[in-house]
Amino acid sequence: MADFSPPDSDRRQGARGGKTSGKVADFRYKRPAPTDKTKPGTRPARRSDAHSNVHPNGRGGEPRTAAPHRGQAYAALDLGTNNCRLLIARPAGENFTVIDAFSRVVRLGEGLAMSGRLSDAAMERALGALRVCAEKLRRRHVYLARSVATEACRRAVNGAEFIERVRQETGIVLDVISAQEEARLAVLGCHILLERGQGPAVIFDIGGGSTELVLIEPDGPVPRILDWQSVPWGVVSLTDMVARGERTPEGRLARYAEMRRVVAESFAPFAERIAGAAETEREIRLLGTSGTVTTLASVHLELPQYDRRAVDGLIVPSGDMRAISARLAAMSAEERGRLPCIGNDRAELVVAGCAILEAILDIWPAERLGVADRGIREGILRSLMAAGVAPASDRAPQASARV
Repeated sequence: MADFSPPDSDRRQGARGGKTSGKVADFRYKRPAPTDKTKPGTRPARRSDAHSNVHPNGRGGEPRTAAPHRGQAYAALDLGTNNCRLLIARPAGENFTVIDAFSRVVRLGEGLAMSGRLSDAAMERALGALRVCAEKLRRRHVYLARSVATEACRRAVNGAEFIERVRQETGIVLDVISAQEEARLAVLGCHILLERGQGPAVIFDIGGGSTELVLIEPDGPVPRILDWQSVPWGVVSLTDMVARGERTPEGRLARYAEMRRVVAESFAPFAERIAGAAETEREIRLLGTSGTVTTLASVHLELPQYDRRAVDGLIVPSGDMRAISARLAAMSAEERGRLPCIGNDRAELVVAGCAILEAILDIWPAERLGVADRGIREGILRSLMAAGVAPASDRAPQASARV
């Protein structure tokens, strides 16, 4: 269920163009066939990656082969187990400027842990969001795009069928990336926000259907990945797996303890391997990217509504995050839903996220936690802009690329 070999294990510090993992969708975008407290980071990472081509006007035509110019738009789409997110951006020096964005809770993995399948209702919710994304891609004349799907589509027995349906109905070709590639892109997208200092660091991404933990050596412009693990527990899968017991505070806390136990058991191999690094005399650092950490950071700041500028790059005492997690776990879903920055959409799922976060703090007891409201999509965008070249062939709808 978990994969232990580190991604890009042959890459050296500062290397550019080492081994990459995962395939990409290489296609011309076409209209679908008819069917019935803050510490912001400032410098981006630069790393080449596989890429895909999107025709800007949806009418087909010759593939582009010239290097892109600064005004061209790039897109990254991430269909996760809980959310569908899109970013469209243009290069701006060594960074990029977002010109359009979209995010919608689709709960694609709802019920997957028990049934092994994507439900009809979940697929319809995801397709509705992807149709919005498709229209944005057309309207923004995107030059290069990469669209990825993660744990829900990896695990579902009907995942491939759903991917094909998305292609036919929206024109979007989703690349079902490995957990290894998911971890690498998350690191690439957010590592710039690591707190300054010496010593090892762990970056984690709590998703809807899985959680990735990555031990890195952060020296140099691109961190070297030393070890990693992906476990099949995210906020959706863990919520579905552990039986409800929310009628009393005692029952809620018992369920929370069981969630922590389940996750800790899955983390055990990684915890054993990184134990020596966690015991170093140097200060260890921790950075999280997910809706869980941004939500808890918002609660910590007592924000009346979510504010990315206040949260992205924030450094929070880990003890404060544990205290907030324990408080939320004891509340009923209705009580959590009334809190600003949680609401009804996250009221149930946030408890599983808290359990995963505390399990991470148990094995990597950093005194402070860095918070990132960025990750896979930003990693994809930086990869596309670094590559900056359209594929040379118009004929293969699927192709792999190494750069």
